[in-house]
Amino acid sequence: MLEVLLSDLDAASLVLLLGAAALGGFIRGFTGFGGALVVILVTSVVYGPTVAVPLASLSGLPPTAHLLPTAIRHCDRRFVLPFGIASLVAMPIGTLVLVELDESLMKVAISSFVLIMVFMLRAGWRLAESPGPLGLLIAGSAAGLVQGSTGVGGPPTVAIALSSAGTVQQQRANVIGAVTILNIGAMPALWWHGLFTAQVIVLSLLLMPVYFACTGFGARYFDTGGHARYRSSVMLLLAAMGLSTLLVSLRDLLG
Repeated sequence: MLEVLLSDLDAASLVLLLGAAALGGFIRGFTGFGGALVVILVTSVVYGPTVAVPLASLSGLPPTAHLLPTAIRHCDRRFVLPFGIASLVAMPIGTLVLVELDESLMKVAISSFVLIMVFMLRAGWRLAESPGPLGLLIAGSAAGLVQGSTGVGGPPTVAIALSSAGTVQQQRANVIGAVTILNIGAMPALWWHGLFTAQVIVLSLLLMPVYFACTGFGARYFDTGGHARYRSSVMLLLAAMGLSTLLVSLRDLLG
């Protein structure tokens, strides 16, 4: 049975997936987001997006549980709750897009948005105060659509969180809280559309231990001094993710 489910997975692909889980876990633990995008980018090359998105969702559950207490302690609930509620409402629509439409064009638009936000943040732009309820509802709806359709709602979420007022610890906790809602909220729609196949479950179980362990390493790095480099590291990561996703999406769209 396992041989059939993993028949497409050669040794090189397995090493690639485990490496993605290790890197994604460390990034997720340090920054509070980004692990899913690393896993999705690599897995999409081997299996395609309809395997990559649910795989990233399942394998990210243990890291989510590990980081959640930090979010509960430090997050601004006035940011996380309206953002999260709006994203939950919008996610099923995004998942329908994943199943029915080509996601490459949407990824090009998302990547471009992220790169523009990084440029603005690097130039010193930020909101004078946290977005109001209406702004958070709009931002949460957009992130929910992105998460449901591509599995990578984190970057636009982080761009909004970093542009808001607050300490580094609070911004990271807001990111963790919002991304947790995105990850868990996407799962019912993925299940409804039959994307949690036996193959996805087996692959998730293979990646979970590595993903979880490296999330712990990343979180420890933040707590032991990495927080001083948090904002610059996140902007560098956002730029790298936005650019890599843009290039891959343009290749898929034009190829």
